[in-house]
Amino acid sequence: MIEYVVPESPDDRILKKASEILKNGGLVCYPTDTNWLIVCDPFIKKGLTKLYRLKNEGPLKHYSLICDTISRAQEVAHIHDSAFKMIRKKVPGHYTFIFEARKKITRAVQANKSDKEVGVRFCPDLISQNLVNLHGDVLLSTHITNELVGLNEGEEIYSYQIEETLRGPLDMIIDPGEYNFVGASTMVNLSVEGEVEVLRDGSGIWP
Repeated sequence: MIEYVVPESPDDRILKKASEILKNGGLVCYPTDTNWLIVCDPFIKKGLTKLYRLKNEGPLKHYSLICDTISRAQEVAHIHDSAFKMIRKKVPGHYTFIFEARKKITRAVQANKSDKEVGVRFCPDLISQNLVNLHGDVLLSTHITNELVGLNEGEEIYSYQIEETLRGPLDMIIDPGEYNFVGASTMVNLSVEGEVEVLRDGSGIWP
């Protein structure tokens, strides 16, 4: 269940295997710059249902879309010209950007009519970037909390602990062996043309 990779050059064979798992409605787990993530393909209902059941949370709440490029993000989010100019020199990076969601994604994740925004991340780690690129579409993600794996707040999470506690719902864990979490991402709301609202000061420097 645990696949080990080199963080500077993750094995494409393992990432392709992960992509196949996602296409078949499975869940994949790996660490990014901020924390451990669980991802699914948001356009595969089986995987979406498994992720919602695991987190016991509804559509688009506490989830982010993982993208490799701005053009990929534009397929699921409305990125205004002013927002594009602001983020193009910031990505990839330690940010979560809030955009107006396109119907393509709100329909796929069965969002409520009031859920019109979506968080988008361009993670700097190569597992995220290469996996999305090989998969050919965005991934829906949620982070692993200490509570989810039965640990006290502040305790470090390791892949073997994730495997022990989430062996049932997870289909693959990708472990680069070395990772350095920088803390929560900086969250910036860019959903309205010409307006910028920093919702959370985090590890990304803004502006």
